[in-house]
Formats: sequence, C-alpha cells, structure tokens
Amino acid sequence: MRYIQVSRMKQQRPSPNDFYDVLASPFGTLYLIFTLGVLSGISFSKPSNIFLKHKEGKTPAMSELAEYFEKIRQEFTCETIFTEGTEFEKKVWETLKEIPYGETRTYKWLAEKIGRPQAFRAVGNALGKNPIPIIFPCHRVIEADGSIGGYSGGVNIKRRLLEFEYYTRLSKK
Repeated sequence: MRYIQVSRMKQQRPSPNDFYDVLASPFGTLYLIFTLGVLSGISFSKPSNIFLKHKEGKTPAMSELAEYFEKIRQEFTCETIFTEGTEFEKKVWETLKEIPYGETRTYKWLAEKIGRPQAFRAVGNALGKNPIPIIFPCHRVIEADGSIGGYSGGVNIKRRLLEFEYYTRLSKK
C-alpha cells in the first residue's frame, strides 16, 4: 500500500481539492473523502464542509472496499493520505495494518508495538481520531479484558465489523 503524508492547517472553507463520494455497505452508507484524488477519510456521517462529486467509475479505494464487503479482499493496497494528525497518531494508524484480518489486539499491544508501552490511553485517543477506519482497521483493537472498547462509527458497527471478519475468516478455512 502506498500512502502520502500531507500536513495542512485545518480549513474553515472546503478546498477545491477535496470532495467526497458515497459507497453503500452492509454497515450503512460510507462517505469516502478524497484530497487531490487520494483517499483521505472514511466517514459514517455525511461531511458538511466538502462537496459531493461522483467519480466516473470506481476509484481504487471504492473498488477495494466493495471487494472487502463482498468477502473477497482482506488487505488494502489503495493509495491513502493523512492530511491531519500528529506524528504519534500517524504511527498508531500505520501500525494498525499489522493486525491480521479477523483478529484483534489490545490497546496495550498497540502501545508496545509503537515503542510506548505506557501510552495505551493515548493510543485509544489516536484511534478515536483515525480518519480512515476500515482500511486502517482500528475496529480490531479491543480492551485488555476482552470488552469491545469504543469506535468512531459506534460500538454496534465495531461489533458487526469484528463479527463480519471473524466469520468470513472461519468460512475460508
């Protein structure tokens, strides 16, 4: 997977370089946000400060997400870009890719993996800001006691994503 990191100030007005498109999923409508034509966000609610623009055909991100929901794809290779976030947050988000499809890890595991074993609360805060959920699978991170923890799209969607991956993985064995 190739991704680009771009830093910019938060903008009050939408940039002409930003737009979103919609993708129907088993978990509801997803709003895919693009910056300069590269996926920079996935939202479970309609963006209010960005323009809707339907692309001719599917973008690689849309195609890969559709394959994921069709139980064909387990890893993503589409180009992504982080337009916001600290270096710590970006490191947390990038490390999510190391969690195998259909498996879970804890906040503590993730903190240890990035070399900050005491920063599990900060890891949780970073996950709450993950701009590209599903592709950067923060839904695979749970509490040390096995409880589900939080999720930007809601705990119900997190539970359904975990079950979706778990049962898909089992059916392919």
